[in-house]
Amino acid sequence: MSTNLKTVSNHVERNTDPAAFAHWPDGFYEEMLAGLENGCVGSTLVSETADMRVWHLIIPVGGRAGFHCHVNRYFWSAVASGKARGYFSSGEIKDVEHYVGETKHYNYGAGESMVHSVENIGDTELSFVTVEFLDGENPAWPIPDDMRLKTPA
Repeated sequence: MSTNLKTVSNHVERNTDPAAFAHWPDGFYEEMLAGLENGCVGSTLVSETADMRVWHLIIPVGGRAGFHCHVNRYFWSAVASGKARGYFSSGEIKDVEHYVGETKHYNYGAGESMVHSVENIGDTELSFVTVEFLDGENPAWPIPDDMRLKTPA
């Protein structure tokens, strides 16, 4: 069965006016600028092939995943329920409630991206699995070795 689905871009325009971030906590704007080329979209890269990367993202209560940049198609799925606050390079802050099994798909065309950070504002640990596809129109960011899963000896 063939399905023709229109691919919608999830590009988030980066606001270049520092005043658009005045409502953010101190230091977040500078951290966002430093994360514009950070491809570490999870806590640990657990698997990688030429076509995809699989990440686990664990955010403890009160913790936050640093700013990172998505440039290619990906999806994430929540493994635990909880409340999160997202900080986006547009200057927007968005609060959401996640549920087990919630899954979202995102896509980016040539030159498009999304830079954001996720903060755990709930009372339970947040846990996600993210799958990044590396066959998109943008080169994938390099990943430092210390982000890769360390196999037990």
